Parts: sequence; C-alpha cells; structure tokens
Amino acid sequence: QVQLVESGGGLVQAGGSLRLSCAASGRGVGYSAQAWFRQAPGKDREFVAAIHWSGGGPYYGDSVKGRFTVSGDNAQNTVTLQMSSLQPEATAVYYCAASPGFVVDLTDSATYNYWGPGTQVAASS
Repeated sequence: QVQLVESGGGLVQAGGSLRLSCAASGRGVGYSAQAWFRQAPGKDREFVAAIHWSGGGPYYGDSVKGRFTVSGDNAQNTVTLQMSSLQPEATAVYYCAASPGFVVDLTDSATYNYWGPGTQVAASS
C-alpha cells in the first residue's frame, strides 16, 4: 500500500521560513512526478510546485515563484519544499502528491494518484 507522509508544517510570523518534507513508502517502482499543492479554507486546491523525474522543471505556481524551492531524491521517493518570505496568504493545508504514470499536466491535481494527509502551514501578520 502506497503511503505519502508530510512533515514540517507549523506557525511562523510573516516573512519567516518553513521546510516541508514528504516521504513515500510502499512502492517498489519510482514515481514519474511528485508535487505540492495547498488548500486554504473555502478555496480550491492550488498547485504549488512539482518535479518531473524525466527531466525539465522544477515547476512552480505563479504565486510562489522566487520564494519557494522544490527538490527531491527520486531513488528515495522523497521531495521537499523550502518556503521563504511566507505571508498570511500562504496559510493553508499543504499536500504532497505523486504520480506513477505518464504525466500530461503537472499543475493539475487529477494527474496524481497518491496523496498525503496534509500538513498545516500558517503565517501570522
């Protein structure tokens, strides 16, 4: 059974930084892509960042470019998200996602078969 588990969420003051990590287990074959999404209360799930292990990218949502950095280890099925200059609008539950198959659109949540339970990130003003 595939499991994704996020860690590293928490509360920071505006302008602060956090580092999220995602570990995948239960699968003998690597993923084609891993990503981060977030969902704030009352809003749709939003694409944050992704890595496509076949090359290209990394890819970022427009609202986080220049402030967030995604990295990972394909052999270990781990991915991290370094977030800096966090502002209150970044407050959301952050989800790790993975896709084992062919990827058409990295920014589309429907691309990903596996999801973690999410970790809360909050930035106070």
